[in-house]
Amino acid sequence: MAGLHGGAGIIGHRATLDALRAEVASPAHSYLFTGPAGVGKATVALSFAAELAGRSEADRDRVMRKSHPDVVVMGPEGRAGFGVGQSRVAITAASLRPVEADRKVFLLDEVSTMTEAAANALLKTLEEPPPGTVFVLVAESADDLPPTVASRCRLVRFGRVPEAELAAALVDRGAEAERASMVARIAGGRPGLALDLVKSREAAAFRRSWLAVPGRLPSEPGHGFRLAEEMLAAHEPLLEGIKARRDEEEESFKSRGDQMPKALRDSYDRTLRRTGTSLLVAGLDMLASWYLDAASVQHGGPVRNPDVPRTELAKVPARPAARSAELVIDAGVQLRQNQRPRLVLTWLFNRLADGV
Repeated sequence: MAGLHGGAGIIGHRATLDALRAEVASPAHSYLFTGPAGVGKATVALSFAAELAGRSEADRDRVMRKSHPDVVVMGPEGRAGFGVGQSRVAITAASLRPVEADRKVFLLDEVSTMTEAAANALLKTLEEPPPGTVFVLVAESADDLPPTVASRCRLVRFGRVPEAELAAALVDRGAEAERASMVARIAGGRPGLALDLVKSREAAAFRRSWLAVPGRLPSEPGHGFRLAEEMLAAHEPLLEGIKARRDEEEESFKSRGDQMPKALRDSYDRTLRRTGTSLLVAGLDMLASWYLDAASVQHGGPVRNPDVPRTELAKVPARPAARSAELVIDAGVQLRQNQRPRLVLTWLFNRLADGV
């Protein structure tokens, strides 16, 4: 795929890759990459850093392995978020000359968790960066950062990858066409999530469980909580791959007589939380698609889930179906705003059961 170093391994975002490639010779001093979790913005950010700092193919490979001295990759520490201590480390490192490359590049991931003190500490460096220094910040939304920080960065937005393109990329990586199509539909344009799901045998069951929700809505308020518990449990098997990789790496450290570094363990914990949230949002996307299909069927329109019997879809009138879809979409927004999933799902299922 045309674009940055490693572009052949990046799914989608062709125009963005080409645009960033054109800026390598004369980059802005700071960038803010935004987009939904799992769309690949952090992967593109690392590839961009490889182009900015790498003088050779070997150099760029070191960046992709996060072992180049002039590319600093930082993320939140544990559950505390991106704190002022990390900002100060970045500021101090930015004041030093590059060791090997012509530039120093700082990739700050998940800055949505950045504290106000951390943002204020970083602000002056973003306003007056040392020569030859490039900052790349990665967040889900520019609104997650103080306007003073976001306004100092060149904004690069990442959208979801079209389902057909995502499915084709999974086939290229060895997945069967039918499975690739199903996983692409579940992932909802998020390549990172799709690559995790395609390895799981539980993806089909996960999709069926969410598409069955309209037929299982609670008859009593307390049952909404039970259904929420079931749906929260439905995504746990899909996280087993990440847990297995964590456990294997921990065993590898133990076999050498070492302990897994806290930063690495924290990284796995963040990945589990982020993927879990992405799966819940993907489940809500599928539930919303069920109600949109129900509205479409009433008017003879197309459906996104052809395996759902039209007789089931036809049971919900078009207008209530459209309102239900809006309610489900709103619940997804609440999850992305870090509302408690159990409460959000319980509220949603009770509202849907009431006929909105």
